Amino acid sequence: MREHGAMVVNALGRRVPSSIADREQVPYRGIDVHRPEGRRWGPTVASAADYPADGDKRLPDLRAALEACGLRDGMTISTHHHLRNGDGVALAALEAAREMGVRDLMWFPSASFPCHAPVTELMDDGTVHHIEGSMNGPLGAYCSAGRMRGMGVLRSHGGRWQAIQDGEVKIDVAVIAAPTADPFGNATGSRGPSACGSINFALADSLYAEKVIVVTDNLVPFPCIPWQVQGNNVDYVVEVESIGDPAKIISGTTRITRSPDRLRTAEMIARMIRDAGILRDGFSFQAGAGGIALAFVGFLKEMMREAKVRARFVRGGSTRYLVDLLQEGLTDYILDGQTFDLAGVESIAGDPRHVPTSPFTSYNHHGKGNFASMVDVAVLGATEVDLNFNANVVTHSDGRLLHGIGGWQNCLFSRCTVLAVPSFRDRLPVIVDEVTTITGPGELVDVVATERGIAINPRREDLLDALAGSDLPIRPLEEIKAEVEALCGGAPERPAITDDPVAVIKWVDGTVIDTVYRVESSSPFGS
Repeated sequence: MREHGAMVVNALGRRVPSSIADREQVPYRGIDVHRPEGRRWGPTVASAADYPADGDKRLPDLRAALEACGLRDGMTISTHHHLRNGDGVALAALEAAREMGVRDLMWFPSASFPCHAPVTELMDDGTVHHIEGSMNGPLGAYCSAGRMRGMGVLRSHGGRWQAIQDGEVKIDVAVIAAPTADPFGNATGSRGPSACGSINFALADSLYAEKVIVVTDNLVPFPCIPWQVQGNNVDYVVEVESIGDPAKIISGTTRITRSPDRLRTAEMIARMIRDAGILRDGFSFQAGAGGIALAFVGFLKEMMREAKVRARFVRGGSTRYLVDLLQEGLTDYILDGQTFDLAGVESIAGDPRHVPTSPFTSYNHHGKGNFASMVDVAVLGATEVDLNFNANVVTHSDGRLLHGIGGWQNCLFSRCTVLAVPSFRDRLPVIVDEVTTITGPGELVDVVATERGIAINPRREDLLDALAGSDLPIRPLEEIKAEVEALCGGAPERPAITDDPVAVIKWVDGTVIDTVYRVESSSPFGS
């Protein structure tokens, strides 16, 4: 039963629940309006006398470790997503809980992938009650169909850290997959047969969870150097044959888009950054691992060479394209949140200028500052954008929940946020009158770039002035929208969604920015 309070209207005019399962919710109030109160959550104080004097915390298997942690009905179990679609640990932990007869768990992943589709079976049989975290693909479809008993809660990477440190989510047992670890629990993602680069999305879990289990397939003698998770925060260590499929954890390479339209968009974004004066010595930028973002890095690299400009730092998701910048001396540092390909893994393991970072330093809105607002330009994507520059990254035009937020919301605080989107997908316009789900408010979106032109938010008069002499196709968003609708035969139909809430979208400060509703007849799970 998805228990929630009365629906109220937030500052963006969106209806959101006033409470979820007896937990009072704060509706979104605006950018930087809500202020936190109180102190950080902390786990129970432990005593070194309760742990082996020789530092060996190993137990024979995951079930033994979960039993030692006291896992029981209704608890919260967390996992991280650095192993991506090759992860073999999250599902193994939840299946071990089922073998123990534990029910109604809340699964709290930093993200999920298609490999986690069998969790739907664990929700059907009652082992897992609901998910608070990204629900991609099959899990999103399951939630959209109204099959999940509890209300889903989606947060950004920074919002997840905020929720943990503020005590909004109290993790009972954290299960941390580690490509390399020692018997004491020191762990890293940068080495081992299943190396993934960084495991710092699990850092909050290790610091704030009541009990912490490290699972590894590459146990080394103490000390595991360098460590990303400290053994002093770990209760038990489990050695397994494999934590996942290396071929699906890290790609051999990441590839630039071959689409002429998307290459055009990427080139226009690079030119815009140059023409607006953002490209200068000591600047910084963030770009993801999507095809347009990779192409953008390639075009920007050539312009940096021509202008003899060096970036102070670049933010990632690291790829070989960012590594090339580092090795060529075009940036001083890569500040890496997660690593997407082999070149990134090799770089983070051997180059001290390639620095693993956590959501605390990068994105946490309830901290004493973070990196996100220090980035000069961030190039992101979106599933929909509306005429108020509001953007959606979690649902599709049919209303189905199919994506997580990742660090997207947090990156909106860069000094110039660019959404790189195709003007249409499957003959459906991407620019709409009103997005299905607001994931980020339009006042933080500075530029929408499509193959048909670049729209600059009217709030950014400084950018409009800086680009007044540019030969770029700067166009009003309304004009691009009208052109695309004429091409596609009109505006897309509104999705057939119900009034039944199935999930909420949290803003970076823990307030509720929007609601996801059950969709009828749009899922293989039915309604």
